Amino acid sequence: MEEDFEFGSPEEQKFSVDRYEEMLRNEDQYFFDAKAFESIIEYYFSKNDFINALQVTEFASSQHPFETSFLLRKAQLLISTLNFDDALTVLAKAELLEPSESDIYLFRGSVYSATCQDELAEENYMKALELTDSKEEVYYQLANLYQARGEFNKAIHYLQKNLKLNKDNQDALYEIAYCYDIMEKQEESIKFYLKFIDTDPYSFAAWYNLGNSYHKTGDFDAAIDAYDYAILIKDNFSSAYFNKGNALVNLDRYAEAIDVYKQTFENETPSADTYCAIGECYEKLERMDEARQYYKKAVKLDSGQSDAWFGIGVTLDFEERYFESLHFYKKALELDAENPDYWFAIADARYKLKQFDQSIEAYAKVVELNPTDSDAWLDYSSLLFEQSRLVDAIEVISDAIKCNPEVATLYYRMVAYLFASGKYNDALNYLELALNVDPEKHYLLFEYLPQLQGNQIIVDIIKRYSENR
Repeated sequence: MEEDFEFGSPEEQKFSVDRYEEMLRNEDQYFFDAKAFESIIEYYFSKNDFINALQVTEFASSQHPFETSFLLRKAQLLISTLNFDDALTVLAKAELLEPSESDIYLFRGSVYSATCQDELAEENYMKALELTDSKEEVYYQLANLYQARGEFNKAIHYLQKNLKLNKDNQDALYEIAYCYDIMEKQEESIKFYLKFIDTDPYSFAAWYNLGNSYHKTGDFDAAIDAYDYAILIKDNFSSAYFNKGNALVNLDRYAEAIDVYKQTFENETPSADTYCAIGECYEKLERMDEARQYYKKAVKLDSGQSDAWFGIGVTLDFEERYFESLHFYKKALELDAENPDYWFAIADARYKLKQFDQSIEAYAKVVELNPTDSDAWLDYSSLLFEQSRLVDAIEVISDAIKCNPEVATLYYRMVAYLFASGKYNDALNYLELALNVDPEKHYLLFEYLPQLQGNQIIVDIIKRYSENR
């Protein structure tokens, strides 16, 4: 039966598939030309029906035993189903038929790469590179191999070669950003994307990645400009809107950030992350009812959104509803028990509720998780001082100084505690240390213990340091 179909058309494919399935139902043997078999295999492959696709390759190879393409198709399907040993066997057969076929080595390289046999993978990719006239895919696979090995400069080299052949390969553009990010070479990343944009100014992916690179260097104004170009080219680019919102937040432009975050809703279903980000902006604007509304929307979408539970607690804390806030801080902590910010908030709430022993325990957890948080050390020691536990307060500040030897505030606090405990010589020694670190912050000592302003020895020591600057 002959039909007049356009080559490669959906109608032609449907006819071939229907005829093939009819053959199976009739338990018969029909002849198909190579083109028809390719179309049938592609039909099942596109539906992720690998079992039927593999079966077709068997029929195709039996009718066209010298057609290497069906062996390659079979190998590709076996790789997709992680049957690597079988794939290698099929590729060996293909190599006997057509040893100059580059895809044999490309697929074999993929198998070796997937099974962590990097040297064999590299060897086969290089062989494929020698044989193929279409090097784009080989460059990309080589980049993936080097990236997996942590050889990011080599990965970038091959990704850039890939982009010279196909500037529209967005995956390559994103992978280059990842490599530069891992190597913490944002300036080089910026140079690359600026150069790429000179050759392709309408690449929204390049503008977006440029924005991300600027963002990571702290140049938020430049990041916003880059995101704006990405949005101008692709006006439904939700990720660009979201990251622009983040950049605005970093510039404390919270009202603008809210508007930008909300624009993502026009292009995609609202996410818990976006609701949480909007909630944080309203929180910064001290519009707590609206902040809480968006935090609640976030946890309704995703009950595992710990920052949203925490945010609800912050809004209640702001309204001096400390007992209620504690409940939500605990919810956040259940999801992220190692988050020092959550422990800090709990410590503060416990303190405000006069649950001092529990507050002390929470502060101890904060500094265990984040020993560089000088504010936590100060609050922790201050609570101990208020509880007349002077020895413990001094010990805590001593630990704090060991962890943060450049923070002058800690030394001045130690001076105050030592004077309060009657250890005057030790106090004066620490005052010298504090003044060496930062003499301009000596006022902190008097803020904490105003009575020390009448101590002539302290005043004279501070005066001497001030005069010698």
